[in-house]
Amino acid sequence: MEYNDQIKNRVKRVEGQVKAILRMMEENKDCKDLIGQMSAARNALDRTIGLVVSTNLEACIREQIVEGEDTEPLIQEAVNLLVKSR
Repeated sequence: MEYNDQIKNRVKRVEGQVKAILRMMEENKDCKDLIGQMSAARNALDRTIGLVVSTNLEACIREQIVEGEDTEPLIQEAVNLLVKSR
């Protein structure tokens, strides 16, 4: 799968959030603020996982349909990946 700039930029934003979390830890920031940032980073990463899985699933299903193959195993694999990511 080729990862487009949109997906890469999402990961870069998460990277920035994680760096900010580390900086907050080094500065002994309040735990409520820290947890808020950690939650935001996790949510951003979760949304990115969903985007990667859905984009890949769409491409694979299109390919399977063209080849006349069953798409059910791909869909099940995508669901398993999403469940595993949680």
